[in-house]
Amino acid sequence: MTPVGLQHYLVVSVLLFCLGLLGVLVRRNVLVIYMSLELMLNAANLALTAFSRFNNNLDGQIIVFFIITVAASEVAVGLALIVALYRRRHTTHVEDMTALKN
Repeated sequence: MTPVGLQHYLVVSVLLFCLGLLGVLVRRNVLVIYMSLELMLNAANLALTAFSRFNNNLDGQIIVFFIITVAASEVAVGLALIVALYRRRHTTHVEDMTALKN
């Protein structure tokens, strides 16, 4: 059995990022797009943590800590905006939200 190396973590990170990007480009539901964006952010966090671990340096892990903190506040604000848009438009589909007037 081969040990898990940096390349393995980076492959998983790239796959997660591509899956998130595919979700953003293909899906039409705002909540699914938002979850896909969060998946892309977590893929970047995984890559930063992997680089930090394999370089024996804590800088990447400290940056990930701050990214997670900012992402938590982003989730609160983003979900509040989605709920407000849903209450006004009664839909979560992107094509129904193209005109922001009214």
